[in-house]
Amino acid sequence: MSRAADGPHPLTPAGLPAGDEWAQCCPACHLPIQGGSAGMTAHRRTVHTRAGDPRTPITVQLQF
Repeated sequence: MSRAADGPHPLTPAGLPAGDEWAQCCPACHLPIQGGSAGMTAHRRTVHTRAGDPRTPITVQLQF
C-alpha cells in the first residue's frame, strides 16, 4: 500500500506548519524525532502501540 494515501508528509523544515519544530525528542522514549508534529504522530503510531514497543533490543560487545 502506498504511503501517498496518508496525505502529504513534510519532508523539509519549509514544509512544516508555522511554530512546528523540525527536530524534537519523544517524551516517552527520548528518541530524536524529525518532521514536527507529523513525525511525532508517525512515531507514536509505529513505535508506541498497544502491543508495546516493537523494536528488538540488541547488545553490542566491544573488545579492545
